[in-house]
Formats: sequence, C-alpha cells, structure tokens
Amino acid sequence: MEVIYMLIGFSLLVALIFLGLFFWAVRSGQFDDQHTPSMRVLFDSKKTSSKKESTNNQKHRDE
Repeated sequence: MEVIYMLIGFSLLVALIFLGLFFWAVRSGQFDDQHTPSMRVLFDSKKTSSKKESTNNQKHRDE
C-alpha cells in the first residue's frame, strides 16, 4: 500500500515537471508560427472589384 502512495506522488511530480516544461516552451516561443507569415506574401487575399477588372482588361486590350 505504501508503494501506491509513492507512485502517486512520483506521478504527480512528473506531471508537474512536464506542465512546467510546457509553459516554459510556450513562453519562450517554441510554438510560434514562423512559416505562415512568410507564405502570406505569396497569396493575394484582396478581391478586386469587377469594375477594376474590366478597366484593367480594357487597358491590356488597348496595348
């Protein structure tokens, strides 16, 4: 029975260590997204209006 109490205490200690390491990793920036901001430049997220598109198409046809 004493072994069970020792194992519960040990498992709580290990769990607290892992929780502390997780919070340390979050605060130090280990989970910051470094890939997405560099890819955001490649994709045009602004929609052009149909009026602008027709004006741009006419300019290209005239040239």
